[in-house]
Amino acid sequence: MSVDARLHSILACPQDKGPLLLIQDELLYNPRLRRVYPIENGIPVLLIDDARDATDAEHEDILARATAPDPIAE
Repeated sequence: MSVDARLHSILACPQDKGPLLLIQDELLYNPRLRRVYPIENGIPVLLIDDARDATDAEHEDILARATAPDPIAE
């Protein structure tokens, strides 16, 4: 199950309120804080306590696979 583009465009990091990168419908990523948020059964889990820190190597890998949010067409 994939994260809807419209939903992705309005999701924000619960820590810094900034945009998140979608990583192949597997996770959401905040590159500013290097925090990884899981996606479980197509549902983003945006709880600070459920997020984890990315290592330097993981950060580079995640950025290489990232998809930025699409702006909502009005």
